[in-house]
Amino acid sequence: MRNRRAILGGWPAAAIAALGLASWIAAPAAAQTSDLVSRATLRVCADPADMPLSNEAGEGFENKIAELLAKDLGVPLVYTWFPQATGFYRMTLGSKRCDVVFGVPSGADPYLNTNAYFRSTSVLIVKKGGPLDGVDTLADPKLKTAKIGVTAGSPTASYLVQYGLMQKAKPYSLTVDRRYESPAEEMIKDVESGAIDAGVLWGPIGGYFASKVPDLVATPLVKERGGPPMAYRLTFGIRPGEDNWKHRLNDFIKKNQSEINRILASYHVPLLDEQDRPIEVSQ
Repeated sequence: MRNRRAILGGWPAAAIAALGLASWIAAPAAAQTSDLVSRATLRVCADPADMPLSNEAGEGFENKIAELLAKDLGVPLVYTWFPQATGFYRMTLGSKRCDVVFGVPSGADPYLNTNAYFRSTSVLIVKKGGPLDGVDTLADPKLKTAKIGVTAGSPTASYLVQYGLMQKAKPYSLTVDRRYESPAEEMIKDVESGAIDAGVLWGPIGGYFASKVPDLVATPLVKERGGPPMAYRLTFGIRPGEDNWKHRLNDFIKKNQSEINRILASYHVPLLDEQDRPIEVSQ
C-alpha cells in the first residue's frame, strides 16, 4: 500500500474535554456519522514531524484544518502520531486508531476519499532575478544546461528524462522519516547556495520552504504535457464503507472552503482550479 508521499512523489499532518460534555456534543455530530468509530472526539492520524503539513506542536496547515473541523463538529481534537512511511494506513485508519487522515490524493487506495478540499501542483524553485527567473515549464530551453534538484521517483523525474535533463540532475530522497531528515529543506539550501540551479518540489512543501528564503521564487508548473500528472486533488481519507462520515466531511468542506483556502494560502500553498488557473485568496 502506498502512502501519500509515494503517490505524490514526496510533494508528494489535545486535551479531551470533560466526559460530561460528550453526551450533548456527540449527538449532533453522530446524526450523520453513524458509522464513525468515535463520536465523542475527532480522532486524526498525522505525521509528527512533516512541516508544513503537520507536527506535534500543531503548527502545520493540516493541524489548522483539523482544528477547524473539530470546531465545526463540536468535539475535542485528539491525534495519533505516525510517520508517513510504509504501513501508514494499516497502522492508523486500518487499525481504527483514528477516523480521518488529511492530504490524501483523490483515488488513492485503500482510502475512501471525500471531495477534494484543494488542488495543487509542483513548483520550480529558482533564484529571484537570476537567469532562470520566469521559467514556468520544464520544457524551457534555458534548463538544458541547468543542474536541477528532483525528488527520486517523482513525476518530475519522468519529465526530466523526457526533456533530456536527467544527466545533470541531483536526486533527493523520496520516503524518509522527517524527524531525522528533510530532503525538501536540503534542496532549498542547495538552490540558495548555488549547488544546484533549480529545484522541483510538491507545491505545498516547496512553496512553504521557498517563502522563507527572500531571494528564491517558486513558480507553479502547469504546462507539462505527455507525462504523468503534476497537479493533484487532495482529500480527507477515511475507511471504505463509512459513507455517512464521508457526507458529513463533504458538508464541512463545502461550508468552510473559503477558510480552508485562507489557511492554505497563509502557508504559501499554490492553489489551482480545475483549469489549472491560480486561485486568488484574500486574507
